[in-house]
Amino acid sequence: MIQRRALAALAAALPSTLASTLASTLTSALAFAAKAQGAGQPWAPPRSVRMVVPYPPGGGADTTARLFAPPFPAFLGQNVVVENRPGAGSTIGAGEVARAAPDGTTLLLDASGHTVAPFLIRGLTFDYASGFTPISHVMLIPQLLIVPPNSPYTSLPQLLAAAKAAPGRITYGSSGNASAPHIAAAVLVNRAGVEMTHVPYRGGGPALQSLLAGDLDFVFATVASATALARDGRVRALAASSARRISALPELPTVAEQGFPGYDQNEWNGLWGPAGLPAEAVQRLHAACLHALADEAVKARLAALGAIGLGTSPAEFAGFLARDREANAKLIRDARITLD
Repeated sequence: MIQRRALAALAAALPSTLASTLASTLTSALAFAAKAQGAGQPWAPPRSVRMVVPYPPGGGADTTARLFAPPFPAFLGQNVVVENRPGAGSTIGAGEVARAAPDGTTLLLDASGHTVAPFLIRGLTFDYASGFTPISHVMLIPQLLIVPPNSPYTSLPQLLAAAKAAPGRITYGSSGNASAPHIAAAVLVNRAGVEMTHVPYRGGGPALQSLLAGDLDFVFATVASATALARDGRVRALAASSARRISALPELPTVAEQGFPGYDQNEWNGLWGPAGLPAEAVQRLHAACLHALADEAVKARLAALGAIGLGTSPAEFAGFLARDREANAKLIRDARITLD
């Protein structure tokens, strides 16, 4: 305080130009001192955080956000509110985050549609590739290829042989055009060189009900919704979509094991901030992700859902997104997938 008063007195006795320069220097010095005083303190958001989910309540991404967010407040020192902003193929909520201030108080918890929507939805006012800062690839949710219990197909090769013998006769359902189950099936169809008929539904639940009613030959469904049905004999599982066998059904072979090396098609969730998010905020938010995934209650819930916690670094997540965008762009072009 004495130094500040002395400088102020000195400034008053100086010509106006020098006084202005001294005032500017004093302001910078005080700002530097304040910053130095806070050095070593971890970054924290300046106010409550919105974790935007661009889908309706009750879906996979919403479930992830609501089990994933509770450990964040104690780690970040701010409340975290999950907010559903569905609509327009998930682009309404994503667009809100892309336009938000990059201060760490608005985050996006999105799913695999993040790398699909740019190639299907026209007139977007933001760029999925450059409009966000990747924070972490949060988790993978493997899918199961399932058929009705009375299906004549007891293996994936049998199903594909039938499709080859009668092009277009085999039907499969999904939660909608370009959804994760649709993409998983389209990749398989493309690699197998067969023709099948896709039947889109308004959600995975209705597609699963149609399968149970015998109206479809197969669907890809998440392990959370399909594992119990397979164990109870209400459906027959032919393959897992993940690169490795799932712990819930260790006897079930993967698609890759049945003639398609490298096949790895999962639903997944990730966390982003707006473009321009400062490095210290990215690092702290990634640490919050690791903290949440290490929480015992979160781990137990993920295991019950059949999900695989990841928590990859921002750089690793960015690399994954670039590869996934490239693969989806090619698939959508080659398979002529549209939203119609």
